[in-house]
Order: sequence, then C-alpha cells, then structure tokens
Amino acid sequence: MTGSTFLQRLQSGEILVSDGATGTNLQARGLTRGTPSEVWVLENPEEILRLHRNFVAAGSDIILTSTFGGNALRLQHAGLSERAEEVNRRAVELARQAAGETVLVAGSLGPLGQMMQPLGPLSEEEAGAAYAAQAKVLSEAGVDLLLVETQFDLAEATAAVNAARSVSSLPLVCSFSYDRGTRTMMGVKPAQMAKHIGALGVDALGINCGRSLEENLQALKELREASDLPIWFKPNAGLPVMDAAGNPTYTLTPEMMGQQVPQWVAAGARVVGGCCGNSPEHVHQIALAAKRLSKTA
Repeated sequence: MTGSTFLQRLQSGEILVSDGATGTNLQARGLTRGTPSEVWVLENPEEILRLHRNFVAAGSDIILTSTFGGNALRLQHAGLSERAEEVNRRAVELARQAAGETVLVAGSLGPLGQMMQPLGPLSEEEAGAAYAAQAKVLSEAGVDLLLVETQFDLAEATAAVNAARSVSSLPLVCSFSYDRGTRTMMGVKPAQMAKHIGALGVDALGINCGRSLEENLQALKELREASDLPIWFKPNAGLPVMDAAGNPTYTLTPEMMGQQVPQWVAAGARVVGGCCGNSPEHVHQIALAAKRLSKTA
C-alpha cells in the first residue's frame, strides 16, 4: 500500500477510523504497568499482533505502530536505546502483518520524554536527531503515513515535524494533547497549534488523549475554526477513575463512544478513533457510526 492512499481517502470525503488505545489494552492483557509497550514488541510480539488484529476486525481503517515511545531517548528507560531501530522495524512488521491489503499503517512518534531547552536539557538538534532517526526507520520499514502524536510543546512538535519531513515524503499528521481542557500542559491553545504547525506543511492536524469528551470536543471546534486542514481526532474514553489498586479505569462504554461520533464529524473530524481506555469494542462502535456517516455524506 502506498502513502498517497491516505490522502486520496481523505480527499474522497470518507470518514476514516483509526484504532484505540495501545497502553491500556496491553496492560489489561498482562503488560506490567510502567513497562513500555515497545518491550513487548520484542518479548511478546504475539500479543501486539493480536491487538492490531482486534482493531482491524473492529473496523479500523488505520492502525498505529506500537512505537509511541520508540525513539532512542525514551527507550533508554527500558534499556533498549541501542535497539531502537530493531524495535521500530519489528513494530512495523507486526502492524503490516495485521493490516493486510486494505488497512493503513501509521508510524507513531510520541514525545521524547524530556523537556526542551531552556526548560529542560534537550537541545533542538538533539530532539531533531531523535525524531529523524525514528521517522526514517518507520518510513523505510513500510508505514503509509507518519503520526507525531500527544504533543504539548510547540518547540518539540516543530522539531518533530521538521525532522520527519527531512527524511520522509510520506503523509504527515501532527496531533496535540489538550490535557488542561482546551490548552496543553504548556498552555498551547488549538488556534496557536493550527497557526504554527499548520504552516510547517503537515497534511492533517490532530487531537488525541486529553481530558473529558466535552473538553476535547471544544478543542476540536477551536481547531476547526483556525484551520482548513483535515483533523485527526482520538479522544480518551472520558476521564479515568482510579480503582482500589490505584489503576485508572475508564467508565464510558463502547456505545457511549459511538454515540459521540456524529458530533465529532459535525465539528470537523475526518479521522476518528480512541486513545486511553478505548478497547476494540469501543472502536467497533465508533466505526459503525463513522461508516453510517460516510454513506450519507
């Protein structure tokens, strides 16, 4: 499958369905809390593959590689920094195996896990090098598009987008997390993100993770007012509630998530899916709603 297919499908007016959560689903399947999913890419690939296949069966048009923390800087915490290329290549292999001929694979590039200067130790050059290395491997390994996701800082997102563009011509999406309602933890508003990141030549802007569905929907509306680019939208299954063991649980049912989809599409979302707390069952209900909307468009 070629990268242009993603853009062609967007241009056709189709509402595309992405997948659900990686971390919370793998934790439900036995991944120790605090262990990066990239560890299982090497040590338990069968479970990564099974989750991908579950999302495909649920109706996903796009699945994400299990490489959210797959940059060399972040992999240091798992002792896998020297194996970053292996992790990313293997993750793409697993996603491609599940995707078959019709489902697109997005190469996931998450935050680096360190603050940029002057607030932290990371220089622009170091950040760019880490993102470029990961984007290059993901592109060479065969993803259909690149997704810079869960960003909160304009400086880091800029470094990521520019780095990805320097090594790949694949379609590129940049998605921010508004975990302070309609602002990121660094105070970035959707309109600021649209103006700054939209000028860098990305193919779509996004919102993922964040807080409540209501707050994410408001962020979506603000993003649409500020940009004409296609919007990628993957909210959490509501706000988490901690159980007796201190683990986050998400209370919104699959049916509740599916019921929200018409609002998301009406507000401008062109790709819909779910982040934390969204199981394959959640994605199935999102997909049913999205496909109904695509047929009536």
